Amino acid sequence: MPDERIYTVEEVAAALSVHPETVRNWIKSGQLRAMKLGGAAGYRITQSAFDQFQREREEAARRQD
Repeated sequence: MPDERIYTVEEVAAALSVHPETVRNWIKSGQLRAMKLGGAAGYRITQSAFDQFQREREEAARRQD
């Protein structure tokens, strides 16, 4: 999607009220899809990847109830 919003690790962390390192761990484990940028730029997460991650977390929480 050409106009899709792109998030930083810090923005995702703030939206989910977690530490940025938690978001990086989700990325490294494959739970959250992200693009790795060169150098110190780090990762970027698309809106669709963020939405999918949130849906999967909600479904997992419902299954545990």
